[in-house]
Amino acid sequence: MASKRHVLLTGSPGVGKTTLCKKIYELLNKKSISAQGFYTEEVRNDRDSGRLGFDVVTLNGERGPLARVKKPGRKQKGPMVGKYLVDLKSFEQLALPTIVPSSTDKPCIVIVDEIGKMELFSKPFAQAVQNLFESPKTCILATVPVARQHPIQLVEQLKGRPDVTLIEVTRANRSSIAEDILALITSASGTEAS
Repeated sequence: MASKRHVLLTGSPGVGKTTLCKKIYELLNKKSISAQGFYTEEVRNDRDSGRLGFDVVTLNGERGPLARVKKPGRKQKGPMVGKYLVDLKSFEQLALPTIVPSSTDKPCIVIVDEIGKMELFSKPFAQAVQNLFESPKTCILATVPVARQHPIQLVEQLKGRPDVTLIEVTRANRSSIAEDILALITSASGTEAS
């Protein structure tokens, strides 16, 4: 039986998956355990708090647009998710370098928030995610959407892998599971700090 070296967090939109990833990253830093990767963050309008879109933010603080509300009447090209136009160039430029498996023999923890519909419009990203899951020295903490009417094939494949622990984040457990997930990924990666 394969050891469970990857953790996928799932749950309803807004339940706290990204916040949990950021918390686990903080805990890794406190233990002097390095990680690489990115998370996504809502971008809101200051005037009325309306959502303008999403940014991709690398763990070292670089930020760029992932998607923005498509402006009416403008000729903007690219994939759409609902009212959001996905900026594949910006996303790939920032996210792809952060999810390349380590070329050393050292264990590597990679945080990928999120493996979702917007991100998977990027074929290089989809391939990089698959490569990451096949890398023997890599331990992944990633977020995935809840399967709805049209499940995402790659996400369903990842959830079904024997080396994946799937955890549903809920309002009831989101504040109490960070340490448990930290223990899972540090144990799986062999990076437990003394």
